[in-house]
Amino acid sequence: MTFDAPTLAGWLSHLEQLHPSAIDMGLERVARVRDAMGLVPTFPLVIVGGTNGKGSTCAMLSAAYRAAGFKVGTYTSPHLLRYNERVAIDLQPASDEVIMASFRRIEAARGEVTLSYFEYGTLAAMQHFIDAAVDVAIMEVGLGGRLDAVNIFEADVAAVVSVDIDHQSYLGDTREAIGFEKAGIFRAGKPAFCADPHPPASLLAHAAAIGADLQLLGPDFSYSNETTQWRWRGRRGQKPGLPFPALRGAYQLANASLVIAILDALHDRVPVGIGDLKRGLLEVELAGRYQVLPGRPSIVLDVAHNPHAASALANNLMNQGFFQTTHAVFGMMADKDIAAVAGLLRERIDVWHVATLDTPRAASAQQLADAILATGAARVHVYATISDAYAAARSAAGENDRIAAFGSFYTVADVLKLKPR
Repeated sequence: MTFDAPTLAGWLSHLEQLHPSAIDMGLERVARVRDAMGLVPTFPLVIVGGTNGKGSTCAMLSAAYRAAGFKVGTYTSPHLLRYNERVAIDLQPASDEVIMASFRRIEAARGEVTLSYFEYGTLAAMQHFIDAAVDVAIMEVGLGGRLDAVNIFEADVAAVVSVDIDHQSYLGDTREAIGFEKAGIFRAGKPAFCADPHPPASLLAHAAAIGADLQLLGPDFSYSNETTQWRWRGRRGQKPGLPFPALRGAYQLANASLVIAILDALHDRVPVGIGDLKRGLLEVELAGRYQVLPGRPSIVLDVAHNPHAASALANNLMNQGFFQTTHAVFGMMADKDIAAVAGLLRERIDVWHVATLDTPRAASAQQLADAILATGAARVHVYATISDAYAAARSAAGENDRIAAFGSFYTVADVLKLKPR
C-alpha cells in the first residue's frame, strides 16, 4: 500500500522518516526509481555544483533564460521559508498540489526502494519539469556531486563554481578529495566549467580522464571590472558594457562570468541575446546572499556557513561603508568550522548575539559563544532562540549601526520569518 497525505506538510513529515539516513551517498537506489518512472529529460540540462556560489549561479542563469522568453525550470536547495522554493518554473515556486502529484508518482513507482528526503525531491523536480515541458532546466547539486541524486541525470553542461572545505565527513577533508567528488558531475565530450581560481588537480585530472570539454576561469573565460561596468571574454568573443549583477558582492562577477560561459555553451539550443543577458543580471533576486534590507539600521542577511563563505562576507562587510557598531545575529551547525568562521568575522563584528538553532544538528549557543570568545572578542550575548537574539540586536542597534544575521540557512530563515522592518 502506497503512502498518501492530504497536505504537503504531511508528505514532508513522512519523507523525513522514510529512509534511515538523511544523507545516503549513492545513486543505485534513486536511479532504479528514475528508470521505473521513465524520467528522461529531452531539454537541455545544466547541473551546478560547488562549495559556495551555486545558488547565485542558478539564480542568474534562470533570470537570463527567463528574460529571453524561455520556460526555465530551477531546482535548488535548501529552502529558506517554504519547501516550494526548491522547485520553480519561470522563477515561480511550484504549488503544493504539483509537488504532491509528483510525490504520488514516485511513491507508486518506488516499490520497496527506500529514498531519502533529497532523493524524493530531486525526482519530483524532474517529473515536474518534464510535465511542464520546460525549454531548459537548471539543477543545483545538494552535496558533493559524484554521488549526489542530481547526478542520475545526464548534464548537457556541468559547472563547479568553487571548491573549498565543507561536509568533510562525506566528501573528505582536503580540497583534492572534495574536488574529485565535485568533478563527478562532468560528462565525456560535454562542456564542463570550473570558476574556482585554483582548481584542484583532482578535478583537472578527472575531467581529462573522461574527456570532458573543461573550461577554466582565467585561461578559457574571464572578466575585467571597468568601474561602472564590466567585460567578459570567452570562446565566442567578448561582451563589453555589462551591468553589475543585482546580487551584491565582488565575488558575484566570477559567478556571473561562469553564467555567461554556460549560456554561450548552450547558445545554439537556447540562445540568450545581449539585451536579455543584461536584463537578467539587473533583475536577478536571491534571498540571503548578502541581502541588504532597506532602511536603518542596515540589516544584512547572509547564509555564509563555512570559512570560504565567511571570508567573502567579511570582505563585503568591510566594503559596505562605515557603521558605528555592527551586531551579529549568529547561529550555526555543530559540524561546521565554527572557530574559523568566528575568526574570519572577528574584525568585522563588534557585538555578537548568538543562539541555538531549532534543529538537531545545531551547535548550542554556549558552544558558539566559547568559540567566539576564544578569538579575543569581548562582547558576546547568549539567547535561547534566533528570534530572541534578533530582538536584542534590533533593540541595541541605533540608526547608524548594522545588524548582520548569518551562519546558516536556518539563521536567515528565522530572521526572515520575523519580517524584519
